[in-house]
Amino acid sequence: MPLGSPLTEILLLAAGVVLLYAGAELLVDGAADLALAVGLKASTVGVTVVAFATTAPELFVAVLGALTVSTDIGLGAIVGSNIANIGLVLGIAALIRPMDVSDTVLNHHVPFMVLAALLLVAVGWNGRIGAVDAAILLSALVAFTLVVMRRIRRTQSGITAADREEMPDAKLRDVAAVLGGIVALVLGSRWLIEGGRELLAAAGYSDLFIGLTVLAIGTSLPELAASVVAAVRDEASFSVGNVVGSNIYNVLAVIGILALIAPVDVSPGVRAFEFPMLVGFTVLLVGLMYRGRRLSRLDGGVLVVAYAVFVYLLFP
Repeated sequence: MPLGSPLTEILLLAAGVVLLYAGAELLVDGAADLALAVGLKASTVGVTVVAFATTAPELFVAVLGALTVSTDIGLGAIVGSNIANIGLVLGIAALIRPMDVSDTVLNHHVPFMVLAALLLVAVGWNGRIGAVDAAILLSALVAFTLVVMRRIRRTQSGITAADREEMPDAKLRDVAAVLGGIVALVLGSRWLIEGGRELLAAAGYSDLFIGLTVLAIGTSLPELAASVVAAVRDEASFSVGNVVGSNIYNVLAVIGILALIAPVDVSPGVRAFEFPMLVGFTVLLVGLMYRGRRLSRLDGGVLVVAYAVFVYLLFP
């Protein structure tokens, strides 16, 4: 079977899906047990360790795409991934099981997600994201990290001696499950992305379109797999924290690093359509969250339909 044949790419897609599912199972299992062992809330674990881990595919694709193809691939993958995280990932997770949104996520993490989206639009509005813009994004990332660390310290200081006696011990098996899950998610997403990219490139689609669709959905698959498994297991706060954290890291960390490596050109089309859509999806999610402090199945349906409309409008 020759390399690059349609059958090869389809087999890569199928293998990627299998690895994503297995990785999500391992990651959710290990992270949930470790959270209990160290006294952290599931939402905190979701917005930090898991969110940063599931952002690895976006970072890899954006940097590799910028160095080997064009910055359109990287920028399209990030903007499209953040929109997919909101419309597709949280939408499907909420359809599976309505999700309560914790006060910590609403009051401390969601504002940074909104700030990240607005910052990306602001620094890219002149048509280029350069080194100075990268410094602004990375400074906001440092501020977010400090806020999260302060919340973790407060949570840890509130644990009493009696609480600690009831907490399970951290196990090496749980650490191995988290690491194994991350590796499987990254590898699975790479296989899925490679298969989809080659099929679309052969059909003649542009780099930006590939970035906004296949690469965006592909790099969101770790978040989707982890969030769906978490929703099925009634770990809703894990799902919400994962998506909010991923959207923050995607912009502040990935675009920040990408712009340090090479200036990112922002086309007029991106400024006219993709940037407003990113802000629109972010505002829609925040509105749904604050309306009832939860995401209902109806909210999930609204998000999925909105994402379907977005993808439809992308097609040339």
